[in-house]
Amino acid sequence: MTPAAQARPAVAGPHRGTPDEARRHDLAAFLRSRRERIAPEQVGLPMTGRRRTPGLRREEVAQLAAVGVTWYTWLEQGRDIQVSAQVLDAVARALLLDPSERAHLFTLAGAEDPAPVTECPSVTPSVRLVLDQLAPYPAAVVNSRYDILAHNAPYSALVGDLRELPVEKRNLMWLAFTPSRFREVLIDYRTERIGMVARFRAAMADHSAEPAWKALLARLRQASPDFEEEWQRHEVMGPGNGIKRFLVPGVGLLRCSYTNFWLGPRLGTRLISYTPLDDETRVLMDELPAQR
Repeated sequence: MTPAAQARPAVAGPHRGTPDEARRHDLAAFLRSRRERIAPEQVGLPMTGRRRTPGLRREEVAQLAAVGVTWYTWLEQGRDIQVSAQVLDAVARALLLDPSERAHLFTLAGAEDPAPVTECPSVTPSVRLVLDQLAPYPAAVVNSRYDILAHNAPYSALVGDLRELPVEKRNLMWLAFTPSRFREVLIDYRTERIGMVARFRAAMADHSAEPAWKALLARLRQASPDFEEEWQRHEVMGPGNGIKRFLVPGVGLLRCSYTNFWLGPRLGTRLISYTPLDDETRVLMDELPAQR
């Protein structure tokens, strides 16, 4: 693709203040933030000369993605230009985007990902093995933003088939505050999600400037008046373990103790397991699905 073709303006752009313009503005800010966090040596580029700004230069991103400098500059300026999925894929790879960031990039660009990432590379084979070995107990890997990064088969009985959802909706906050299988089977969901909002707010303090966090917050506030009401309380709470009850169709009432196992030195990504509180639940858990 030639630089001129890559930088071709759209035929008819929206007026200022439209949702499309706001989305392009968010896309521009997102790209800048991702570019500025990458050191040249991370992508095999030599350190040449003194840099006035952190991270990569625009022309370096364009070089890595094999796109025109003018096109990438216009994209990062929020210009109304046509963006192909193939070029977005190249930009995502050049900027070392993780699965959530990649999904966010395509959402902001208004494009469909030709190769959606369904497996988080941070979920190592050993973590995957632990997840599977915990069956018949439900278990999942969740990050501090409540994105579900991986899960075992019994966990599907609690949240449904996540493969049917776009990546940006595979999030426990989203599932708790919008119609979902998770909300249907979680008996005490109205009280449980109060604590979820408090933990989400506490975790967001370290990520308030990150576009993916801001985008999720905006979506939740728009989609759920209940979330907005809880968000305005400004309650905060640290992570912890506890008890949850699920009424699973075809299985019965599960009384579970949930436990967080942190996968790093910081309180970020964690493995959550649900183990039975009583013998009845232990027996019923054997009836949970064995395959996704």
